[in-house]
Amino acid sequence: MHAELPYVAFLAALLVLIPLPWHWRARNIATLSMIAWLFVINVIYGVDAIIWYHNVAKVALVWCDITTRIIVGAGMALPAACMCISIHLAQVASVSRVQSTKADKRRRQIIELLLCFGVPCIWMALHYCVQGHRFDIIEDYGCRPNTYVSIPAIFLIWVPPLIFATVTFVYAGIALMHFLRHRITFARHLENSNSGLTTSRYLRLMAMAFVEIVITAVSSSLTLWFSTLGLRPWTNWADVHWNFSRIDVYVTQWTPPLVNNYYYAIWYIIPVSSLIFFAFFAFGQDALKEYSACLKWVRDRVLCCGRRKAARSDKFAVGPFMSLPSAS
Repeated sequence: MHAELPYVAFLAALLVLIPLPWHWRARNIATLSMIAWLFVINVIYGVDAIIWYHNVAKVALVWCDITTRIIVGAGMALPAACMCISIHLAQVASVSRVQSTKADKRRRQIIELLLCFGVPCIWMALHYCVQGHRFDIIEDYGCRPNTYVSIPAIFLIWVPPLIFATVTFVYAGIALMHFLRHRITFARHLENSNSGLTTSRYLRLMAMAFVEIVITAVSSSLTLWFSTLGLRPWTNWADVHWNFSRIDVYVTQWTPPLVNNYYYAIWYIIPVSSLIFFAFFAFGQDALKEYSACLKWVRDRVLCCGRRKAARSDKFAVGPFMSLPSAS
């Protein structure tokens, strides 16, 4: 039904890696974590779309156990990364803030590591509290985490990303306010702050974080609304985890059109987020410098070999003879 899914997923995984070199050199943990999570989830989506194309076979069960946990973690990691970016930009833009030291940068990196990787790992473990059974297999989409939809699940699974989104909106507004107030001297302020940011890079980071968090907030709200249509009461631990090893399957032709459309829309959230991330950073000044450096490397290391060989052959062809100057 959706034969394009693996191609879209793998293309998005490839594109999100293109801005990796300059973010790695900048040691920006939040953006690096976004690249890592988006890449891994796209690969998972692509593999799942191949394995479960037009079928709901109960295969690759260990793969599903692992990937469903990672999918749960990504739901927290991406909003956390956007929040870290917006907080950092607001702090950098603050005129009252003094220059950041290496210790400040190290402290920020540790906090971002904890928020972008530590908190999602804790969230993966806590998901077991509201996990009704092992996982679900959806035709064309593959294995997905199951959640026992109840009041505890709402506060544990869907509310935290919305809290991160709210914090991101607040700090993005503060960062934009600082920029508008001091836009004339903003470039000099960024240079004095030792943040490694230029005005262009600052604006691209802010715009990217804002767009990504809007997508996250909309998708989380949509998932929350859709899930609460089947809200169930939380009775006790034994009831929620009864027959936990069960694997539910969802065949397309037996699934209501509304649910099929929901699966399709939610699946595209990660590839679209990856394409947006790529668009913000693949055509900036940093990216153009990288492309120029790559082309220069190819020209010097690859094409130059041919010129060296040609020059060497010309040398042997001329030999020791020297051309005389023209009489004219």
